[in-house]
Amino acid sequence: MIINVGSALCYRAIPLQAAYCGAKHAMLGFTNSLRCELLHDRSKIRVTLVHLPAMTTPQFDQVRSRLAHKPQPVPPIFQPEVAARAILRAARHPRREYWIGAPTVGAILGQRLVPGLLDRYLARTAFKSQQTPEPDDPDRPDNLEQPLPGDLGVHGGFDDHAHAHSLQSWFSTHRRSLLSSAAAAAAAGLLAHSRGAR
Repeated sequence: MIINVGSALCYRAIPLQAAYCGAKHAMLGFTNSLRCELLHDRSKIRVTLVHLPAMTTPQFDQVRSRLAHKPQPVPPIFQPEVAARAILRAARHPRREYWIGAPTVGAILGQRLVPGLLDRYLARTAFKSQQTPEPDDPDRPDNLEQPLPGDLGVHGGFDDHAHAHSLQSWFSTHRRSLLSSAAAAAAAGLLAHSRGAR
């Protein structure tokens, strides 16, 4: 089992993150190519791509930035444990892709349906949404040329604003059970209706 970690930005690029979006687009292309090669070789290896929303990780506390204000993930922001649960679920129940969080679903579907509208929306909103109101210190240490000292942990500086759960993620990871339950309920309803009609 191979699990690659993608992002909503695999499908929908945003301003100020061209390099990151390019890397995530590359992850999507790499994964799709690898999947085809494994199928060709009749390999038993399965490949799953898990697309995540914005996470509160130390990335935004370490990154070199030339923005006027401190960088932040585009809200809504999720705790890293949301990602960990989704990746664990993907390992236990492999499928082609998992879309985690409503923002991920919205970005992917929006890109498929109205990409030009998203371009204009992001041009208007994405610069501000990726910065806090607090001014950034251009001389603060960053990890561009070397790692910062110490263990920076898993959580970033946005825990107070981050969601610990994603209802959409729960639905996504349990969709087969939900569809089976819905089908069983519909069948029971039809059976009851047909008996009542007699």
